[in-house]
Amino acid sequence: MNTFVKTLPEGVQPYNKTPLFSELTVPKGLLKDHNTKSGVWGVINVVSGNLRYTVPSLEKHIDLSAGDTAIVVPEQLHHVTPLGAVSFYVEFWR
Repeated sequence: MNTFVKTLPEGVQPYNKTPLFSELTVPKGLLKDHNTKSGVWGVINVVSGNLRYTVPSLEKHIDLSAGDTAIVVPEQLHHVTPLGAVSFYVEFWR
C-alpha cells in the first residue's frame, strides 16, 4: 500500500476515543512514531487549526484542517505534528 487509506473497512465499530488534545496537551508519544494494535483502526478528527499526519513507510504526510479526518491503519507507524494552534481527538475502531 503506497497511499493513505480513505475509508474504514466494513464491520468495524467505534469503541474508544481520546480526550480533546491541543498543541499544548498532545501526548509526546503521538509526536513520535507509534502504532495501533492489530485489528485497531484510528480516526484522527481535527476540530480546529491544522495538524500534519505522517506515515514514514509511505514517505508521505497530509496536512489536516478543521473538519478533516485521517484513517490510521492497524500496526502502521505514524505520528502527528501540530501546525500552530490545533485541537483534535482520535477515535479507535475494531
